[in-house]
Amino acid sequence: MRSPLITPEEASEILGVSPRTLATWRCLGRYNLPYVKVGARVRYRLADVEGFIERRTREHTGGEAA
Repeated sequence: MRSPLITPEEASEILGVSPRTLATWRCLGRYNLPYVKVGARVRYRLADVEGFIERRTREHTGGEAA
């Protein structure tokens, strides 16, 4: 089954960032969050947004507590 396409506004709500932040990430290539261009519009695959969250989820920071 194909993952549904969502708007930048929907993706930003899921990620807890602003649509402007997503636009900055796209322009700078800051994070590996794939997007789709449909004409002049930007869309994200829901599965890619969920995968982005999974890849960035950490159990701890890796350092020792003070």
